Order: sequence, then structure tokens, then C-alpha cells
Amino acid sequence: MPSREHPGCCTAFVGLGSNLARPKLQVNRALIELQSLQLSRLLRRSSLYRSAPMGPRDQPDYINAVAAIDTALSAFALLDALQATENAHGRTRDKQRWGPRTLDLDLLLFGDATIDDPRLKVPHPGISERAFVLHPLYEIAPDLTIPGLGPLAELLRKCPPQRLQRLTEGSL
Repeated sequence: MPSREHPGCCTAFVGLGSNLARPKLQVNRALIELQSLQLSRLLRRSSLYRSAPMGPRDQPDYINAVAAIDTALSAFALLDALQATENAHGRTRDKQRWGPRTLDLDLLLFGDATIDDPRLKVPHPGISERAFVLHPLYEIAPDLTIPGLGPLAELLRKCPPQRLQRLTEGSL
């Protein structure tokens, strides 16, 4: 779906998370870097949120956020750019699922597209069960409808808070 702000562009939503190497700094730097993605423009960003890790419990809490961007990149070109940003932040991909990381950038939504490819699934799998995605997403796009899942407000209503804390400016 083309963006209303820029015809020919698509509005994409990116989830950001970090729990290593000064996570607040990692997420804030990544938000700045999203502003300079080729053929893209940062529209909105959520507050930062602290959340318990999804995977192994013997790791630090995560700092999460969601950003909305207008992009003329394809979904796969955007995925490549996001992975390059992760790599620049020292992201290593090991076999431990949901383990600690310096930076995690997930392409949550790409317009109203539904993509089911071995490299990319959109909407992001599990989006409807993750408070650390739904709350910041609702903060910046409360009227959003998730393709194949329904209104964001309804998904948020059904999702438990999962020890999520919105951070204030003073706690940043």
C-alpha cells in the first residue's frame, strides 16, 4: 500500500530491541540510522520500553521500540538494510534462539503486504503475542490493522502486559 505522505512509497514498521552493550544507546543509535536509510524516511518512533527476555531467562532485560518509516525499497532490500545495520552494531547470529543481542531489527509490517518466504515473513510471526511490539506499535499507529490478524487495538486488548515498562525521558 502506498504511503499517504509519499505516493509510491510504502509505510513499514520496524521493531527494535537490544539487551547488550548499552541497550538504550544501541536502540537510539539505530533509530537515528533508520533516518538515513536509502530511499526511506523515518516518520514516527515510539517511546522506549523495558521488557523481560522472551528466551533464556539468564539474560538482561531488553530495551524495545517501534519505528514507522516510508520507504521506496522493496521488502527484501529493506530487510538487507536492517540486517546490515544489525551487523554494524556487532550483531552475531548464533544458534541460540531468542538469546542476548546487541541489536535486533525486525521488519514487522510492510504496508498491507503478506509475505511468506524462508528469508522474510510479514506480518512478523508472533506479532500478536508480543506486548513489547504491540504497545509501542499502538503508541505510534493506534488505528492500524494488521493484515490477516485484525485491528491492532483488539490484538493489544488480548495480549497480557508481560512485565513491560514504558520508559520516561528521565529513565533514559
